Amino acid sequence: MDTIYITGHRNPDTDSIVAAMAYAALQNAMGNRHYQAARLGQISDETQIVLDRFGFQPPGLIENVRTQVRDLDYDTPPTLSPAAAISRGWQTMQGGKISILPVANEDGTLYGTLSAGDVANYDMTSIHSPRVDGVPVFNLISVLEGRLLHESEDAPDMVSGEVTIALPASRENLLFSSQDSVVICGDQPDMVQRALDLQVNCVIVCQGEVDPEALEQAGNTCVISTPMDAYQALRLIFHALPIGRICKDHDLVCFHLDDYIDDVQNAVLESRFRAYPILDEEERVVGMLSRFHLLRPRRKRVVLVDHNEKSQSVIGLDQAEILEIIDHHRLADIETKNPIHVRNEAVGSTNTIIAEMYQEKGLMPSANMAGLMAAAIVSDTVMFKSPTCTQRDMDIANRMARIASVKLEDLGQAIFSASCGDDKTAEAMLKTDYKEFHIAGHNLAVSQITTMDSARLLERKGEFIDIMTATRQKRGLNTVVLMITDVLLEGTQLLFVGDEDTIRQAFGIRGEENCAFLPKIMSRKKQVIPMLSALWG
Repeated sequence: MDTIYITGHRNPDTDSIVAAMAYAALQNAMGNRHYQAARLGQISDETQIVLDRFGFQPPGLIENVRTQVRDLDYDTPPTLSPAAAISRGWQTMQGGKISILPVANEDGTLYGTLSAGDVANYDMTSIHSPRVDGVPVFNLISVLEGRLLHESEDAPDMVSGEVTIALPASRENLLFSSQDSVVICGDQPDMVQRALDLQVNCVIVCQGEVDPEALEQAGNTCVISTPMDAYQALRLIFHALPIGRICKDHDLVCFHLDDYIDDVQNAVLESRFRAYPILDEEERVVGMLSRFHLLRPRRKRVVLVDHNEKSQSVIGLDQAEILEIIDHHRLADIETKNPIHVRNEAVGSTNTIIAEMYQEKGLMPSANMAGLMAAAIVSDTVMFKSPTCTQRDMDIANRMARIASVKLEDLGQAIFSASCGDDKTAEAMLKTDYKEFHIAGHNLAVSQITTMDSARLLERKGEFIDIMTATRQKRGLNTVVLMITDVLLEGTQLLFVGDEDTIRQAFGIRGEENCAFLPKIMSRKKQVIPMLSALWG
């Protein structure tokens, strides 16, 4: 079963990370083992403290969900050795209705490709130039279903020479007259003897036997008997040649499992091959890609938690299949090709919703998972002081705390002391909980730092303003806002650059300073974004 990735937003906060982990644990508990939590950015110090406290590792990082070669239903035909006979390659293609086969070295790396056209070209060439060079004796015995009647110790393991059928009608004017010949005979002792007398390279006796006394005088001539008739033997001799001698082994176009379909399509359009080898990370052949595989690619499957806005989601989302959204934010701009299950509720934390889903399924999270979810609710509701907080958040958080045997006050103290240490750069703090929004043609970024000592952070106001200005220019944003939310003061120190007049108008800020304290403003989602949306909308 293909993995279903559960992912929160970029620059993930604690609620986003824990929501992905908790929902994956819920699905696993119900037997859906293919659900896997993922993250889109670095873990914040706050989140790491929470994970460490309850004994969890952070989810794996994914950079995008763009469709890759590994997501396609590509073919996995047999991979042949360059030493295999052409007849084996042809039988494999015919049996599997395959037009092109990969040819690999002993270590699995790519040697070349064998196509039906390669075999046909070789067949036509052999008609006009009936000669074989360096055909392994073992290959001859195999394709002719024959027996080796004689081979001297000094004879080479390869057979070469002009291929001739010695028919009775040609007795007076034999077509072979030198040692450099491969002679096909029927049950004709005199023809066999003549070939042995000439010491030809190889004699193939079709549907007949050879006098043992004649074999004693065979010298270095290789003698093989076959139950096939002369015409079959003639064609199959050429098909005993190793496929490495006729397959395409240069100027190959191949792809790797991690290659993106966008890039593959462009490369395919620029070439004329019917199929392309697929290689893994160690350059070993794993399959073949044809053009029709690109028509209906199998998309990666994702569940989105704690967001429903494309600019906040994983890169390549338009190439993925969204199965479900679980969120507590405004509805934004994500579109789906098919109807999906969306659970969007007006609560302060996504984990409140997921905890209720546990309850609806009749499952209780483990003590450690419950503690993790309680911490996420405390974080996202700013210790229940955010205007987004509801009674449901408080009830669920208390229930999870009882299961985990922890105190919510202790969690809050640990969480809100983690994000503003003196050892952190202003840029690191700005990017910890950073989100971009696109509202009525305006590009806006709002970052939030929740702390119990906003005065200490304001001492670094100049650093923050410089980083915000640089971020605005680099990202092409109209406005960048930083919320330094103080849990004890129950308000936010607001720093802003860009469209400063709009910010002042939205929040009633007087004066020219680009910093102001906003009492009772605790929520980016419910108090800051709606105010700006009302002005720009």
